[in-house]
Amino acid sequence: MNIYVYVLVMAVTTYLIRAIPLTLLKKPIKSRFLRSFLHYVPTACLTAMTFPAILYATDHVVSGAAGFVVGVLLALKNKSLIVVAVASCAATFLVEQLMCLL
Repeated sequence: MNIYVYVLVMAVTTYLIRAIPLTLLKKPIKSRFLRSFLHYVPTACLTAMTFPAILYATDHVVSGAAGFVVGVLLALKNKSLIVVAVASCAATFLVEQLMCLL
């Protein structure tokens, strides 16, 4: 099949996914449960996409997990984003180098 057909189908699908809720939901959502559910959907989707990428971005899953753990611990201690990012990268790098030596 032609590549342009694939691109057209993907474009129409993406458009419909965004346009249908806009046309069907003209009134504000009053359900407290539904509003809170929709509030957390982007966070859940981002987490589902990001977490596997963290683990499999390196040669060893252990080094990715080490960087993740360091990042979570520093974030829970309310450190700044740059500190969390640099420390996570450093932990991943160090563990990756240790894994290469073993």
